[in-house]
Amino acid sequence: MQKQRTQRDGSDGRQGAPGDRSRAVLIVVRRIIRSVDLQSRHVARTVGLTIPQLIVLQAVRDLGEVTSTTLSAHVSLSPATVTTILDKLEGRALVERYRSSSDRRVVHTRLTREGDAALRKAPPLLQEAFVSRFEGLKPERQEALLSALEDIATMMDAGTGDEGAWLLGPERAQDEV
Repeated sequence: MQKQRTQRDGSDGRQGAPGDRSRAVLIVVRRIIRSVDLQSRHVARTVGLTIPQLIVLQAVRDLGEVTSTTLSAHVSLSPATVTTILDKLEGRALVERYRSSSDRRVVHTRLTREGDAALRKAPPLLQEAFVSRFEGLKPERQEALLSALEDIATMMDAGTGDEGAWLLGPERAQDEV
């Protein structure tokens, strides 16, 4: 059963003029942004990392010794963004990078003990609860939601090249790496 959301005017935001519906969509988008922002603050207070830093750290743990290119593809962030994040994580001794013995041009990244400890201390991410709930939906509903979100992203011109940027919160893709 779908939960009805009421607006301040008592409507569900779906009736009335087209402007009312677009306003309702923007309100929902702002609710999503607020949830991400609150989660970002909680993670920062708990482990002193931004969500993108935590996601890259988790990917290093999950993938093992890995190249930046592989990490970039795995977390859906640009190679330049991942490199900046790795610089900061390495500066805090959470990861270490080293050159491949077989090809000196290739640089691998691995998790350190400090990085593993930070991950154990980190709270669960908002996306983990989302994935669990989303996967509980029927495939048709999942496809409808994905399609609607892709349409909204296109309408908002959200094709930044860092598809994982929604994890960062409002307008902080570069500030929080």
